[in-house]
Amino acid sequence: MTRVVLILFIMAVIAAVVLGAALVFRASRARRPVADDPREILKRRYAAGEIDEDEYLRRMSGLSQDW
Repeated sequence: MTRVVLILFIMAVIAAVVLGAALVFRASRARRPVADDPREILKRRYAAGEIDEDEYLRRMSGLSQDW
């Protein structure tokens, strides 16, 4: 009887570790911005100094419009 309980406990611990790792992985992927997102590209270009603030705001405004 104690062996069955021990085996069930070990299986529960393994399942909890796998589930926890999956949740951490999913959460880390959700926080990362998509590299091909136009807003992210625009932010990077502004941060790198490729475009000025007026151009950044104009283009960001254009991206936020519903067409």
